Amino acid sequence: MNRRWAATFLCVAVVSTAALLAAAGRDSQEEREQSEARIGLKIAPVPLNLENKDIHLVGLGSYIVNAQVGCADCHSCPTYALGGNPYLGQKKQFNTIGYLAGGVPFGPQITSRNITPDDTGKPAGLSRYQFHHVIRTGEDPEQPGTLLQVMPWPYFQDMTNHDLDAIYEYLRAIPSAQTPPPGSCSGAGQ
Repeated sequence: MNRRWAATFLCVAVVSTAALLAAAGRDSQEEREQSEARIGLKIAPVPLNLENKDIHLVGLGSYIVNAQVGCADCHSCPTYALGGNPYLGQKKQFNTIGYLAGGVPFGPQITSRNITPDDTGKPAGLSRYQFHHVIRTGEDPEQPGTLLQVMPWPYFQDMTNHDLDAIYEYLRAIPSAQTPPPGSCSGAGQ
């Protein structure tokens, strides 16, 4: 009889410990994400429109776009404001006028797209579903059946739906911007 109680106690202790560890892992993940969202809101280089937006997702999206992925390097022309290029030893300052408005040439036929919100408030004119599709498959939304050749979608395609939703929500929150005229940008990473 004592062995049965000991085995039962041991089983309950193992299950309880596993549940506590799982809960601690969730809490730690949530705390990390909350911290990233706070940082994202702080480092957003442009004013954000938070009306009817999930502020946590906007912050997390900003963190991914501005601290992890570097979308501005290819989607802003130029990337940095005059006097704000860290590669020249200057304090980093993004080009806020053309922030994520595209226009960076990658050869004679390829120019980065404007991913700021269109007149309907959709980033690059894409619905959330379309945005996920482009990132997951690399299919050019303007030329169905054609793959985006410069966009590093194979790298991004394994991001979680939650992360892609955060990026989309952040892009919905940034100001719309006009793509610079052809020839006004000499390339990425300026």
